[in-house]
Amino acid sequence: MEKYYTRVCNFYYGSYSRKLVRKKNSLPLNGNSNISFDHIEILSRKNKKLINIKELKKLSLSLQKKIKKDLKLITKRKKFSKINLNNYPIIMGVLNLTPDSFSDGGKYNKKNLGLLHARKLIKSGSSIIDIGGESTRPGAKELKVKKEWQRIEPTLKKLKYEKCLLSLDTRKSEIMQKGIKFGVNMINDVSGLKHDPKTINILKHYKIPFVIHHMQGTPETMQKNPKYKNILLDIYDFFEKQIKLIKNKGISHNNIIIDPGIGFGKNLKHNITLISNISLFHSLGFPILIGISRKRFIKDLSGINDSQERLGGTISSALFGMLQGVQMYRVHNVNEVNQSIKVFKTFQFN
Repeated sequence: MEKYYTRVCNFYYGSYSRKLVRKKNSLPLNGNSNISFDHIEILSRKNKKLINIKELKKLSLSLQKKIKKDLKLITKRKKFSKINLNNYPIIMGVLNLTPDSFSDGGKYNKKNLGLLHARKLIKSGSSIIDIGGESTRPGAKELKVKKEWQRIEPTLKKLKYEKCLLSLDTRKSEIMQKGIKFGVNMINDVSGLKHDPKTINILKHYKIPFVIHHMQGTPETMQKNPKYKNILLDIYDFFEKQIKLIKNKGISHNNIIIDPGIGFGKNLKHNITLISNISLFHSLGFPILIGISRKRFIKDLSGINDSQERLGGTISSALFGMLQGVQMYRVHNVNEVNQSIKVFKTFQFN
């Protein structure tokens, strides 16, 4: 039997959106009438069809049932641990305590530089700090647990006293467990919970929010000619499978975040397709996080080789994501991205 997918599209914002929702001419995203949509794209691996939400009755009964189930998840107001998703988007500031990350390796891994930078990110508008001690740039080799913990422990000890949520960027269950005991509030595992089989038990035991991230291969191999049958639907199926797996393992809470992994085992065409159609992932029923900050696709499109000079591409990608209801962004330049979002929302949401 052919499988169908639901992507919401044709969004409205602010007072006009609220007006359309009141008249039942559009549906609110996550129960927030400030952003709504009136069309859906019905996709399969063979074709796709764009229809107005009022045309659902023209579909077959079985397809209507599928679409209505998806729309229920998409329009439902989401509650998330310690994060107000209605005040979207949420900014996650990047704190790499590594000597070799692709953009800021070696900048914050000495003395108190990590703590000082974290405070700067918080002051600039970051409500989550994502701290990591292992580089996952293309070609990076796996780091030993002891070395990874040595890199993050001193800063983590100090960060737990700051007024922000702490996210731990790691693939290793031992690092996760240590970090949680140091006050970590969220786990961000770029392997999609596949690297360490003990990870799910840690998440189940501590009932902690976590990110399901997509990556094809490992950081060492992911950019060696990545291939998909259908990049968008293959990744959607991956998320469905992982969500089903963790539910079957006994994780009952819904504090889960979806990250399609821009640049992780994807070429330029893959990344553009994902970002252009990212509203598909709303039908999974969880918040969407994307890491578009300074990524290589910006270089490929703009010709800017220096990652530090890709702020313009980062901001434009973030604003485009906002137009599709993306709830969370992982970025380096928190001040500039936050500033652009505030101005954008003033124009769009009034």
